[in-house]
Order: sequence, then C-alpha cells, then structure tokens
Amino acid sequence: MTEGSRQSFTEVETKVFRWMEQHRMVTSGDSIVLGVSGGADSMCLLAMFLRLKQRIPLSLQVVHVNHGIRPEAEQDAAYVEDFCRENRVPYRLFRGNVEELSGQWKCSSEDAGRRLRYQAFEETLRETGADRIAVAHNASDRAETMLLHLFRGSGLTGLCGIEPVRGNLIRPLLCLERWEIEAYLRERGIAWCNDVTNEGDDYTRNRIRHHILPVAEEQICAGAIRHMCHTADLLSETESYLRQQADLVRRECVQDGKLRVERFLESPPVLQKRVILDCLQKLSPTGKDISAQHVEDVLELFARPGNRVLHLPFGIRAIRSYDTVELSAGEQESSPELPELIFREFSAKEGQEIPRTTYTKWFDYDTIEGVPVVRFRQTGDYLLVKAGDGTLRHKSLKEYMIAEKIPRQYRDKIPLLAAGSHVLWVIGYRISEGGKVTPGTKRILEVSLSEDGLPAMEANREQKEETD
Repeated sequence: MTEGSRQSFTEVETKVFRWMEQHRMVTSGDSIVLGVSGGADSMCLLAMFLRLKQRIPLSLQVVHVNHGIRPEAEQDAAYVEDFCRENRVPYRLFRGNVEELSGQWKCSSEDAGRRLRYQAFEETLRETGADRIAVAHNASDRAETMLLHLFRGSGLTGLCGIEPVRGNLIRPLLCLERWEIEAYLRERGIAWCNDVTNEGDDYTRNRIRHHILPVAEEQICAGAIRHMCHTADLLSETESYLRQQADLVRRECVQDGKLRVERFLESPPVLQKRVILDCLQKLSPTGKDISAQHVEDVLELFARPGNRVLHLPFGIRAIRSYDTVELSAGEQESSPELPELIFREFSAKEGQEIPRTTYTKWFDYDTIEGVPVVRFRQTGDYLLVKAGDGTLRHKSLKEYMIAEKIPRQYRDKIPLLAAGSHVLWVIGYRISEGGKVTPGTKRILEVSLSEDGLPAMEANREQKEETD
C-alpha cells in the first residue's frame, strides 16, 4: 500500500502524532533514520512516518540489520527492501554475525545484537547528516522493562522503563500497546515478519511478555500496561526533578572543587546519594561498575570526622580532609593483562553434564543481573555462598581470598568474571552459588578461558603455591 492511498488520519495515527508532538520528537524538515526489522512494531513505525510525511516535510531512510542468526533473516531483509522500494524510501542493509561479535565483545548475543543495531544507526546518522534515529519500542516493551528492572532491584531511573526521547533517539510508538500495533497493520493491509525467537520462553523478557503481563491484564487489572506506562511517566517527572535538585546541591556544596561536608549533610539523603553517584560516574571511564556500595563508602567519609582516603574502581580517590571531601580520578595502578574469555550461550537440556574443569564454567544466564565483564577486584566485591541452613549469603571477596590463603600480593592479579559487584567466578578457583546451573535453568552461559590465557593463569597459580 502506497503512502497516498488514504487521505484522513486514523485514531491510532492521531494518537501517535500527538505523542510525538507532546515530546517534541520531530520538526518540519527533519531527516529521520528508521530502524526497521520487518516485525510488526517496526513496520508500524515506517507506516506512521509515511503518513506523517503527508502532514509535514520529512526525509526518511530505513536501516535494516541482519544479525546472521535466523535462516529466514534474508527473507525479512528482502521484504523490508521491497516495501521501501514501493514507497520510495532509501534503504540500507547492514550485516553482522552476532555470535562472533558476542565472543569478541565479551557479552551475550542479545547485547551484541543491540550494539550492532545501534552502531548501524549511528553510522547512518553520521554519514547522511540525519537529525534523529527512530526505533519501534512500544508501551508493552516499556512495561516489560519496568518489571525486569523491578525484579532485579533497580533504582528510580530503571523503574522509569524506556524513555520517549534520549538525545537524538526517539520512540514514537511508546504510546501504543502491541495489540494496537497489530490491529493497525491489519486495518492498513500491511504484512509483517515474525521472529521465532520472540515466541519461546528462553529469554527472561519473553517469560514476562507471555506469562506475567497477560495474567496482570486478564486477572488483576484490565489496562495494567497502560497504568504502568502512566506510572513510568510520573516516575520520569520525579527523576527529572531529583536530577535538577541534585545539580543545585552540587553547585551549593562545591568550593574549589571539593564538597563542603557541613552543607552537604544538610541536604536530604536521596540527594546526597545522587550527587555522589553522579560524581563517581563522571570520573569513571564508562560510567558503569559504580555500585550502591561505592556510594555508601563515600558517604561514610562525610558521616565520620577525620582525615582519610578511600580508593575506588578506576583509580578514583575520595579524600576527607577536615571539613571537605574531594573526589578525583587519580592514576590507575598498572595491573597484569586480563585473560581472554570465550562466551557461548545455549538452551539447557535435560541430562546435560556440567563440565568439571578449572577453566570452563557454566552459569544460569537468567539469574545474572547486568552484563558479565572480566576485570580485577574492586571495593565491595562479593560472592554468594551457602550457609549452614542451605540459604545463600554474601561473602566478601576479601574474606574468601583470606580463607583460601591467597597472598596479599597476588590478590589484585587474579582475574574475575563479575556482574556489578557480584563475582560470578574467581577464575582458576570457584564460582558463586548465585550463578550456578540448577534443574530449573533455562539458558546456560558457558565461559571458558582461551588457550592464549592459560599459560599466564597457570604461572600465577604456581607462584602462589610456591609462596604458600
């Protein structure tokens, strides 16, 4: 169906256009990069922008990414290309092997696919000089994200779910639920491609989509998704207000680059934590791997008088001197090279035998909160261990290394696989009870040390044994 086949706008189109106006997503004359996979959501996104072009002048270009995973991916790409040709929209195809990239980037295939897509969008944005990137997340996606973050213990920012606008990224369909999108496409006679990976329950998000949200809608409260998105909007407003207040506290408390203790402690605790977190994230190279424990450690400097120095990840130092606390990015001490790990993700099957080798470990992928990374130890690191009654408890990495009689001079040389402060694997030693494969495991993450990394690990262990 071509863009000029209808003259009046439908109720769904009007809803989306009002949402875009409310969040100032586009202006007349903008050039928009559309991420279109061929699924229902992205085909709706493309159809909406073709209709919006009848209202305001816009330049559109479609980016399709073939992840190299599904056999039918070539058919999806051909369908999107044909649709773009029919509607005279420029089309770009990017290809990548997500399985290879997940190993190269040391992340899950899901994370690798996301990174590949956004690299393609950003590359097109730079090369064409476009103004915005539009992606097709919807209200149901937003509700799923809110629940996922809630279950994993997220703070206020995570509970806001998916934002309508983030920089030059816009989400015009965030006001529509999945059923509205499919109904709209049927009404317009627009077909879409089905991704079989969305139909199973291998992924945590799929289980929320297939089981939790339907029960919420049908048995708890009709309109649950709509209500959750309304709550997300309120939380976003609160988050924005707190961010502004934290900026005020920071400006009032900072003198000569240092935080004045007395004035800082007059501010509400919620703003104190936010100021410290923001400062630490700005000093870190990635903004990540700064945990709530690191924030609490810095706050201790404000609560207790005395001159002290706190060493944090990435060489960051927090220095309490009389009535001020200074946060600074000092030079990070040199450390041995991190070994290369090989990541492989697959579905669990009954009767699978867990490998009992020193340098290959299996983990329950769905119990891991955050993205596993290879690094050396940091303040606040812990493992989950079994107590006498069978329950899991936190054990600091320092306690574990002391119990294992690992000499102090070698503790900073032992590589770790960690998600945040949770150490999943002290490489060459043990894994955390919190990440172990159980009979209920659905997805397995296999992590193994590459052949190139074995000699260094064995040498390190031999040095430790000689010291013992």
